[in-house]
Amino acid sequence: MNLFEEAVIYSTVMHAGKKRKRNNAPYILHPLEVSQIISTMTDDIEVIAAGVLHDVVEDTDGTIEEIRNRFGERVAKLVASETENKYEGEDKGETWERRKKETLKMLANSNDKGIKMLWLADKLSNMRSLARAYSEEGNKIWEIFNQKDPNMHKWYYKAVAEQLEIDLNRTGAFKEYIRHINSIWPGTIDSDKAKYKKYRELSVEGCKVIGKGAKGTVYRYDDELVVKVYNEKNLFKDIETEINLSKKAFVAGIPTAISFGIVTVGNQYGSMFELLNSDCVSNLIAKNPDNVESYAKEMAAIARDMHGIDGSKMGLDDYTATVYEWIKGGVLYEDSEIANKINGLIDGIAGAKTLIHGDYHTGNVMEQDGEFLIIDMDHLSTCHPIVELSGIYMFYVGLGELDPSVIENFMGFSYDTSKAFYKFFMENYLNTKDEDVIANITDKAALLAYARMVRKCYKKTKQSDDDRAACSYYMNKINNILSRVDSLDL
Repeated sequence: MNLFEEAVIYSTVMHAGKKRKRNNAPYILHPLEVSQIISTMTDDIEVIAAGVLHDVVEDTDGTIEEIRNRFGERVAKLVASETENKYEGEDKGETWERRKKETLKMLANSNDKGIKMLWLADKLSNMRSLARAYSEEGNKIWEIFNQKDPNMHKWYYKAVAEQLEIDLNRTGAFKEYIRHINSIWPGTIDSDKAKYKKYRELSVEGCKVIGKGAKGTVYRYDDELVVKVYNEKNLFKDIETEINLSKKAFVAGIPTAISFGIVTVGNQYGSMFELLNSDCVSNLIAKNPDNVESYAKEMAAIARDMHGIDGSKMGLDDYTATVYEWIKGGVLYEDSEIANKINGLIDGIAGAKTLIHGDYHTGNVMEQDGEFLIIDMDHLSTCHPIVELSGIYMFYVGLGELDPSVIENFMGFSYDTSKAFYKFFMENYLNTKDEDVIANITDKAALLAYARMVRKCYKKTKQSDDDRAACSYYMNKINNILSRVDSLDL
C-alpha cells in the first residue's frame, strides 16, 4: 500500500461510527472529499494523505505523535495546521471565535502551500455542504452549530479566502469556494474572483529599488513603469483598498499616482504605475543633500493642502482610534497615570476630520518632471494634523536619537540631513521661523511620536535589553514634554 491508501484505512478506522452533524452521513466521506479536492490542485501524496487525516486528532482519540510515527513529519505538520485547541471544559460556543482566530493566525504566518491547499479543500468541502443545506433550509442550518450567528461564519470563511487568495486564486477549488460563499452571503466577495482571470506575472530581478516602506518596495520596471511589490503578508484586499483610497485622494485634489493594474511577482502581489522619469524624494535627497530645503518646502506645501481638506464625507477611517492604541499598547504598560494624561490630550483632538496621509515621508513621495506625487495611500484617513506631524518627527528625528543608523538606513541619507529636513519642513508647514512656535508644535508632535515608539517596543514578541532602555528613554521624554504641553491643537 502507498501512503494515501494507508491513510484512508487508518482514518476510516479512527472515524468509525461517527456521523456528520447535519445529515448523519458517515463522517469519513468528508475527509475523503477533502483529499479528492486536494488532488485537483497537486499530486503531492503527503498533502493528499493529510487531507484524509486532517480531522483525526481534533475529532478522534488519535494524536499528532501517532500521525508522525505512522505517516511522517510533514504529514503531521499538515494535520496539526488543521487541528484546533479544544479548550477542554469550556463551552464550545464560547471558545469558537478564539479557536478560529488562533488557527487563522497560524495560516497567515505559514509559507507552506500544502497547508493552504489543505485548508482550502477542507473549507470548500464544508461550504459545499452548507450551500446545499442553505438552499433547502435557509438560516435554520445554523441551529446545529456551536456558533449560531451566521455573520460569524461569514467572517471566518471570508477571512480564510483572503489568506488563500494569492497562492490559490488560479485554482478551480478557490473559485468554487468563492461562489459558495456568495451563494449564502451575496456580495461578500467580488464575484469576478470566481471567474477565470490571469494576473500579469512580472519579475523585478535586476530592477532598481526607488522606494521602500512598511507595506512594500517600489521598483523602476522600465523607462515608463514602476511596480510596487507588497510584502507577503499583504492580502489582495489590502491592494484593492489602497487603489480605492488613491482614487478618493485624487478626486479630493491630492496629487497621487493611481495604479492601473494588479500583477503578481512570485508569490506576492504588486501594482503597476505609469511614472516617467520619476524617483522618490528620499533618493533625490540622498543624491543632492544640499537641496534638502527645497524638497522639504515642496512636501510641506502638499501637507498643508492635504490638511486643508475636510475628509468627513469621503468614507474614510478615523485614525484617532489608532492613536489611542499606541497608548494602550505601550505607554499604559509603563505608567498608567501618564497614559491617562496623554489620552486626555487625545480626547481634545478626537473628532477632527482633516484628511491625512498617515504614512507621510520622503519614501512615499515621487518626483516626476518637477511634479510631486504621493504613493502608499493605504493609511489615508481622517484625524487631527498633529498626528501627521508626529509621524514626520518620528521619521526624521525620533527614530535616530538612540541610533542614527535607523533613519540613515530607512531614508538613505544622513541623520544630520534628516534633522535638517524636519527643520525646513516645519518652518514651511507652519509658515514661520519663530523658534518658540516651532518648538511648541514640535513638543506636541514629539509626544505622540515617542508614545508610538514605546508601542513599537511592545509589539516585539520578546523585548531585549536595548528595547527596555529605549522604552525608558522615550518615557522620560514623554514625561518632560507633558510638563510643557496642555493640548495637542496647532
